[in-house]
Amino acid sequence: MFSVYERVRAAASPREAHALWRRERDALMGTHPASPLLLRDRAAFTGLSVADYDPAYRFELPLSPGGAGQERPVRTGTDGVVPFVRLGTFEVPGIGSVAAWRHQGYGGGIFVPFRDATAGRTGGGAGSYGAGRYLIDTIKGAFLGVAEETAARNSAAPDRAHDGARLGPRFILDFNFAYNPSCAYNEAWACPLPGPENRVEAEIPVGELYG
Repeated sequence: MFSVYERVRAAASPREAHALWRRERDALMGTHPASPLLLRDRAAFTGLSVADYDPAYRFELPLSPGGAGQERPVRTGTDGVVPFVRLGTFEVPGIGSVAAWRHQGYGGGIFVPFRDATAGRTGGGAGSYGAGRYLIDTIKGAFLGVAEETAARNSAAPDRAHDGARLGPRFILDFNFAYNPSCAYNEAWACPLPGPENRVEAEIPVGELYG
């Protein structure tokens, strides 16, 4: 996934990046030896269900310190309980608060899962995996980066650094790139899932769908 997201970040526009991401994920799911798809499902696989790109669900946001330091043990099933510590919170306009976590067991990085009002929906309308989806998982390479203007803003206001007001990075959170955890396709996989701090009441009808 690292090489996929490198090419995604280098794309000319978010829409082109999304089209590339869809093609690459379909290829990985359908042909990669480590695909979570069961062998019996690969023969009939024609592509993941992904909503069309909607720029309204792309955000550039700072990570606020709210909740930082909170510890949460997460039961994954096959890997038992894994420890996470909270890095802070993203306040997403029109969606709500979504916590960012660091895996304390291995790799570190940033992990942002979420569960929204489309989770578990069946029948008419776009439904997503009932247990939630992933937005950022830097251990696996799933990361869209930070907004380019962050460095420019800091360079333009160097006097702010002395009083602690230096501007931090603005992370790219694009829910069009939300994807299902591997356990959505194969229960043998261990998947940390969203806790209360990562559940929102809003509908997020973009990204990878399910069902």
